Amino acid sequence: MREPLNLREFEAAARQRLDPAHYAYFAGGAGDEITLRANEAALGRLGLLPRVLRGGGKPQLDLTLLGTRASMPVLVAPTAFHRLADPDGERATARAVASAETIMIVSMAATVAVEDVAAAAPEADLWFQLYIQPDLDFTETLVRRAEAAGCTALVVTADSPARGRRERDLRSGFLDLPEGMCCENLRDGTRVRPIEMSPEITWEHLDRLRDRTALPIVLKGVLSPADARTALGHGVSALLVSNHGGRQLDTLPATIEMLPEIVAAVGGAVPVLLDGGIRRGTDVLKALALGADAVAIGRPVIWGLAAAGERGVARVLGLLRAEVEEALVLCGCTSIDDLEPGLVRRTC
Repeated sequence: MREPLNLREFEAAARQRLDPAHYAYFAGGAGDEITLRANEAALGRLGLLPRVLRGGGKPQLDLTLLGTRASMPVLVAPTAFHRLADPDGERATARAVASAETIMIVSMAATVAVEDVAAAAPEADLWFQLYIQPDLDFTETLVRRAEAAGCTALVVTADSPARGRRERDLRSGFLDLPEGMCCENLRDGTRVRPIEMSPEITWEHLDRLRDRTALPIVLKGVLSPADARTALGHGVSALLVSNHGGRQLDTLPATIEMLPEIVAAVGGAVPVLLDGGIRRGTDVLKALALGADAVAIGRPVIWGLAAAGERGVARVLGLLRAEVEEALVLCGCTSIDDLEPGLVRRTC
């Protein structure tokens, strides 16, 4: 079988290998999946306006985020249940991320414990994604585990006071993990806790978390400029513009559409990251030109993992890196620092 040439072809290869219910879980979104489609569609409506004869040579992609160096402005977003895609699960993903010299955000709902992910890939730069739980003592236990495992930032998901309604899962009957598999970070003694989505979580809970850890906090799920401004007053170190990949509330705007307003709202006070719909190196350039410091990819990593394990994830990251380099050269840029809003034009 021919090696996939791009991230979308990796999805096709992954679909052939995955259990249909598991593919539906990873691929699906909430409601009518309007937001799911909008993330990619909105990026497609933006074009690039290159500059010529600038003679810059090989472009520079590396950057530093919250004290961690990454070889490119592409991070691995937190996604659950990697062992559904490959027996090694998050271990394989972390090894590929370490080889790519970028950052992996380990999901709270990982099927490999954060300590074991870190042990499998000692060179990997890991952040830990967290849903603040109503049981604040258990939340603090999770934070201590992430710290002890060497994670260098917490990514607090704020867009989930309740679970989104995902009709693909209802149709397929995917309601729980197979026997012998669980969310390993949620082990509490002899039991595995459920993740509790609570409408009672407020900014005060974020303040409490801020007071109990020295790790920088990235607030994930911000779409409103008002919330972005509020977040600055609560000590966050970065924002991740995200609509949860269209998996929570449907009919939300695409993240790329809200990015410029979020960037303007924070005025450079903290880094701004973006996820949602990134499938090409040109998508990365558009996000960076509109003010993002970096982007994160979720589903494409799962597709690579399902298609070819660790090698598949490495290939996905390598393909995207090569596309970013090519797009920078063709746009007349020598570095990601050269990207600016004038590069982007709405085409339709």
